[in-house]
Amino acid sequence: MERQSTDSLAAMRNDVVQKYDLRVPRYTSYPTVPHFGPQVDADVYGGWLAGLGRSEALSLYLHVPFCDRLCWFCGCHTKIVRRYDPIAKYLDALDREITLVADNLGERMPVRHVHWGGGSPSLMRGSDWLRLMGRLGERFAIRADTEIAVELDPRDIRPETAETLARAGINRASLGVQDFDAHVQRAINRVQSFEETERVIGWLQDAGISAFNLDLMYGLPHQTALGVARTADMAADLAPGRMALFGYAHVPWMKANQRLIDEAALPSADERWDQIEAATAALKKRGYVAIGLDHFAKSTDPLAAAAESGHLHRNFQGYTTDTAATLLGFGASAIGSLPQGYAQNAAPIAQYMRAVSSGQFAITRGIALSDDDRLRREIIERLMCDMEVDVGAACRRHGVAVDSLAGAFAAIAPLVDDGIAERKRMRIRITEDGRPFVRLVAAAFDAYLNRGETRHAKAI
Repeated sequence: MERQSTDSLAAMRNDVVQKYDLRVPRYTSYPTVPHFGPQVDADVYGGWLAGLGRSEALSLYLHVPFCDRLCWFCGCHTKIVRRYDPIAKYLDALDREITLVADNLGERMPVRHVHWGGGSPSLMRGSDWLRLMGRLGERFAIRADTEIAVELDPRDIRPETAETLARAGINRASLGVQDFDAHVQRAINRVQSFEETERVIGWLQDAGISAFNLDLMYGLPHQTALGVARTADMAADLAPGRMALFGYAHVPWMKANQRLIDEAALPSADERWDQIEAATAALKKRGYVAIGLDHFAKSTDPLAAAAESGHLHRNFQGYTTDTAATLLGFGASAIGSLPQGYAQNAAPIAQYMRAVSSGQFAITRGIALSDDDRLRREIIERLMCDMEVDVGAACRRHGVAVDSLAGAFAAIAPLVDDGIAERKRMRIRITEDGRPFVRLVAAAFDAYLNRGETRHAKAI
């Protein structure tokens, strides 16, 4: 009898996985990037900057869109370079953009978080790290408790690199791992041994950078549930405070490099689900707490504390403890989130550099937030972060009648029937089994989702 019950539950799970093998946004913003448009330009952005309160704490994101090797799975905005000259010229433009934005703000505003992303910021030379972090310190008030994080490719790091990063003020490192299986690594053109990663972590710690997190992936070619669990266990041996378990988004129509991946070797929806379950079980066994959709943290980590207290947030870098209402983006394709809306720099590197070199903001697209956007953004963020939301309370805070969201509740009904979510009056809660499907529940509140021909990553 117990055997039949287990089989029945497995069959039910497989049916749900197949039913919801859909494409939906990752909801690192709302409205999402496909709905940005040219109505937000350099002039609009300048007005938004002028409207910021000068005592308001900021967050800064700086994008370095260069790598020295092509990872076939990558979905980031990046360019492969063999020489340093293009990087040096780009960093000069980044320096000018920092000055341009700071001049427009007029005052040296406080900063809570700084995040260097890419690409591979680890390609930057030591002199440029010190110059640009020095520039940020001159033009913004970076405090002793400001978190300054950088995304690193361990294959580019040497002991002297770690020492320079520490001198520049970096206090958190995010290291890409993906998978430790050599067969999987060759299939995605990302060969990086466990020992290599372990060495780099040691160098960072020796230099004084003790806070670090690792990025893992599931859904890659040739991955299995057993293999993903083994990678999760090996990653836990390195004792990061946080880990991310991202689902590979196969979007070759958007990223030409992904056409190099053998689609026949990609796991099915059911296999991806098995991989999530196996990795999650492995990480929980090692003492990690599930955070939101795809993060894990030690119970002593600030990210876990933020999740426990209901103060977790989500932005373009993923889950964060950052509570700043304004994030300013610097660099090609970088996106800023301001109280008035979202603003994105030109993605082509040459176009970005031309604009900044001429003394102009490089903003080419974005979206101004409506009152309805703000309400739905709050609901979606709380779902993504807390796995639950009181829709009635959110509507009261925004002065909106709950009836205006009747369509969202209707869309959630089948998800409730399938055990992904629970609804009690105006409160919606994601079940533990439904955690990987949270984006589907969030999508019910997305008023833009069916507008236009946009394509997103799969829900699982």
